[in-house]
Amino acid sequence: MEDVQYLFDSAGEWIAFRKGKHLFARMGDWLGWFPWDDEEAVDPSGEYLGTVYLGDRLYRFANHKYRGYPGRAKDPGYPGYPGAPDHAEASAPPAAAYDIEIEV
Repeated sequence: MEDVQYLFDSAGEWIAFRKGKHLFARMGDWLGWFPWDDEEAVDPSGEYLGTVYLGDRLYRFANHKYRGYPGRAKDPGYPGYPGAPDHAEASAPPAAAYDIEIEV
């Protein structure tokens, strides 16, 4: 079983989770994937979505550098409900970063 990485916004609200190479909204809707096996996520069409910052925050960086087209990923299907994590402490995003709007 793959580990789940819970991701939060700057207010400490749980907004998404990472499971393997894929990024999901809280209830399991597929948001995108991590094509370069690092902290940068793209949406299903291959456009930059956001970056996992300091291990548990998901921010979109305005000054993100284009890394090339990663291709499209196949929808992995429903990952199962990962359970709800504890609330995280609020933390201001770094310069040039902002919260990603994800329907929760």
